[in-house]
Amino acid sequence: MSDDALEVGGPRKPRIALMGEFSAGKSTLSNLLLGARPLPEKVTATRLSPVWLTHGTDAPFRVNVDGTTEPVSIANLEDIPVHETRYIQLFLEADILEVCDLIDFPGISDPNMSSSVWERMLPEVDTVIWCTHATQAWRQSEAAVWEDMPASVRENAVLLITRFDKLTNEKDRGRVIKRVRKETQGQFGGIFPVSLLQAIKAGEDPALWDASGAGPFTEYLIDMIEKLAEITSRSEVPLYNLASISDVPAAFVEPVTPRRIERSPDSSRTQRGVATGGPVVETSSEANRIIRTS
Repeated sequence: MSDDALEVGGPRKPRIALMGEFSAGKSTLSNLLLGARPLPEKVTATRLSPVWLTHGTDAPFRVNVDGTTEPVSIANLEDIPVHETRYIQLFLEADILEVCDLIDFPGISDPNMSSSVWERMLPEVDTVIWCTHATQAWRQSEAAVWEDMPASVRENAVLLITRFDKLTNEKDRGRVIKRVRKETQGQFGGIFPVSLLQAIKAGEDPALWDASGAGPFTEYLIDMIEKLAEITSRSEVPLYNLASISDVPAAFVEPVTPRRIERSPDSSRTQRGVATGGPVVETSSEANRIIRTS
């Protein structure tokens, strides 16, 4: 496991992989989540090694397959040798990256790229947002890759049926959703039809945002990140490496010793009370800081 994206002195953030076939909408999803394009306009993510996005302002670098690192230029990312590079590390000041890391994978079925380019990054992953194109949703090649994912990754994973606006009538939309749900039953934590481009164009218009299908997805995403943050705080090992989330050590709860309550000497009856003064536990939802931006 790499230490590059670990926060010094604190629990690591969840790592969410963006996966799917070529042209399934992963780059558009990344733009939506980050509120900006992480890569220059001319750069095509499918020609790159996995891109690990984390919060910060540090200079980008690449991690080679032999573990060595080298600085890289954003403008020349496409010149990085794919088969010699395990991943490219980019730092951005995006709200979502304060609560999780995103790992943008190349398309799984690119004939010009060996599957080893993305397979070797799977051990860094806690869960996946999988993009499948609505007009050819959940192809056999996708199902074959997903079949090998451990239950620990599947439990919180999301399946996005992207470009849902390409299905122009309700009958086709209903048929696709029904088929995909049947073929992936029990394999994803949530399945959401969505038009990512419409979501980006929605800006601050709540009606357009809801019409795009992004509302239910982002609500689920916030809850999922909160859940994963609690789990990953107990495991430095990414969940892909575990057969089940139940293999993560349980949270340590310090036993509370009740304070003895003494009866007043002049009391004529038995008194019952609850000791006070124990620790007050406050919870906060950093994930709720995720905002949508145009």
